[in-house]
Amino acid sequence: MGTDGASAKSGHQWRFQRVGGFDQVVVDSGGDIANLDQLDQKLWVALACPARDIHLDAKTLALIDTDADGRIRPPEILAAVKWALGVLKDPNVLAKPAAELPLAALNTEVPEGAMLLASAKRILAGLGKPEVTSIKLEDALDTALIFANTKFNGDGIVPVAATEDPALQAVIQDIIACVGSEPDRCGAPGVSQAKVDAFFAAAQAYAAWVQQGADNAATILPLGEGTAVAAEKLAAVQAKIDDYFTRCRLVAYDGRSAGAMNRGEADYAPLGGGELSADGHETLAMPIALVAADHPLPLNSGLNPAWAAAVAALRATAITPLLGEQETLTAAEWSALKARLAPHVAWQATKGEGAAVAALGTERVQALLAGPGREAITALIAQDLALEGEANAIASVEKLLRLHRDLAVLLRNTVTFADFYGRRKAVFQAGTLYLDGRSCDLCIKVVNPAPHATLAPKSMMHLAYCDCTRRGAAAEKMTIVAAFTGGDSDFLMVGRNGVFYDRQGQDWDATITKIVENPISVRQAFWKPYKRFARFVGDQFNKFAAAREKAVETKGEGGIATATQKLDQGKGTAPSPAFDIARFAGIFAAIGLALGALGTAVAAIVSGLLKMPAWQLPLVVVGIILVISGPAMLLAWFKLRQRNLGPLLDASGWAVNARARINLPFGRSLTGVAQLPANAKQTLDDPYAEKPSPWPKVILVAIILLCCLHILNQTGKLREWFGVGKQIEVEQELILDVPPSPEPPTK
Repeated sequence: MGTDGASAKSGHQWRFQRVGGFDQVVVDSGGDIANLDQLDQKLWVALACPARDIHLDAKTLALIDTDADGRIRPPEILAAVKWALGVLKDPNVLAKPAAELPLAALNTEVPEGAMLLASAKRILAGLGKPEVTSIKLEDALDTALIFANTKFNGDGIVPVAATEDPALQAVIQDIIACVGSEPDRCGAPGVSQAKVDAFFAAAQAYAAWVQQGADNAATILPLGEGTAVAAEKLAAVQAKIDDYFTRCRLVAYDGRSAGAMNRGEADYAPLGGGELSADGHETLAMPIALVAADHPLPLNSGLNPAWAAAVAALRATAITPLLGEQETLTAAEWSALKARLAPHVAWQATKGEGAAVAALGTERVQALLAGPGREAITALIAQDLALEGEANAIASVEKLLRLHRDLAVLLRNTVTFADFYGRRKAVFQAGTLYLDGRSCDLCIKVVNPAPHATLAPKSMMHLAYCDCTRRGAAAEKMTIVAAFTGGDSDFLMVGRNGVFYDRQGQDWDATITKIVENPISVRQAFWKPYKRFARFVGDQFNKFAAAREKAVETKGEGGIATATQKLDQGKGTAPSPAFDIARFAGIFAAIGLALGALGTAVAAIVSGLLKMPAWQLPLVVVGIILVISGPAMLLAWFKLRQRNLGPLLDASGWAVNARARINLPFGRSLTGVAQLPANAKQTLDDPYAEKPSPWPKVILVAIILLCCLHILNQTGKLREWFGVGKQIEVEQELILDVPPSPEPPTK
């Protein structure tokens, strides 16, 4: 539910501060938290955040995420605030995060607050410190120690120690042995009412099953107590003996099948090359005895060694007791033997759920059904459940302690981004990446890199996606995206390695896998056209050099091949063509013309500059620089002022509601560039330093001389020094002193 217009109705005076280029609400007091439901949600910086993969306790986030959808939205945050404030006396307690809560802070005037106080005292008493006046989160987490000395803890599970009656303890142990146990809050195995009911239902089923066998003992138990063993030995060889008599009947039907029904000599050849065991798998698959038409099964000699022991056990437990002492077993006798034991086999199949307690034996099961054990354990469970409300409040104590520690932090990272813009680590910051002489603090864990990379570039930040690996007890992997907001991007490239430190201080190997290009600074944008031109010239030069090298290699290989061919042909080959000087004279003339044109252009530029007034020269230089670097700088200036944290977090599952800008000063603070320490001493004497080139000085001197000549030419001093002006005056005087030529006489 939104809160549009609610802020105007609220009497609470909200405070806002401009941080990072936009206004954020200040939530740092109990009054702010108590009136949070009255703050217009359009003023919240974030309207949703993921309930995992952020630096906040996962169990706290799970408690707030009541619908368990993996996202936390304003209604869930407001519900957590309302519950916590409802059991606290002063809302300012919630505004000061801590892992320890004074018992006096609980509001005992409300029933839930009184129950929380009683549960907190019970926890402390169970831990052996009843005199303590405050409770810590770790106290509420150790439930095994809290309930270690208590018989009943409200969970409806009764361990053996819940009673001092040895007979009842034995019943609980029987239940655990037959149908399993459930962990009690004290950590010991125990039984719930469901386990008790399942056990006694199985006992009743087993007793009824045993009674059925007793009522039909003549057919179900023909051998008495030995019938079960006889049926077991019969089942062990039944399939193999059935197979034998089926083969015998097939041979009786067609004598030609005798060879196929028995193994041929070729089947034994592989067995002769190695060691054999009496029950090895090589012989288990062979017939139990040699097959012949209507032949009885030998019970003594002539049996497959792999099955001899099983047949001997069947003979001792079933054949001899039911059919008498005999050396062979006919097909009819085999069918009669199976028929005698079939009722027992069918009866065994009806044991059902009674099988769970069969190991206790008939006498123990009947004693349990007749005794008072079931009613006594049910009474213990009811006594334990009577404390359910108080014991369950212990979980509420843990919830309150978690909210006391983490809720204010969550508010500082959703309602406002105070932690991030206050240069404290925000919950979405995964750690710090060290790479290329820089440390990047704005690193966010990425769960799905591909969809993340479609939205994140709209943040207008220079991003580097890195795969991080760590080898500890087990290899761990994760992906992060780091924002570079300082320095330059000249040496940021896919494949570069660095080290990433997570929030726990663990180090990971980090490798750049993808780069999103955006301006990092205006200074970098100024030099970008020149670097790009230098890169272009370098690439073209490399291509030209590679092409020339390839051409030389090709020409050399061709020349060698031609020379070899000429040597093979002998003296009859034609002579090589003579050197064409005219052709090369034309080439040199063309090169000369090109150089002359270039020189003329340079001379025209220099003469044009020399004709200009001296004060205009710096303006010309500045104008040229602006023409080259101006567009790139202007574009970078606009993009740097559009940097926004929103798309970067939205791509990670957040719902950023404000334009969380990252201006230039704040951006520079997010990336640390390597600098020497303040008190460091630096020695500039590099024994391997390159010798300085004289050309920069020569060019500088030439430029100064050209400027001086230009100034002297403008002021007339140059003409005066070289007498150019006096010569012109003398020539003018001579011209004036020449008498006019006489006119020709008229005729």
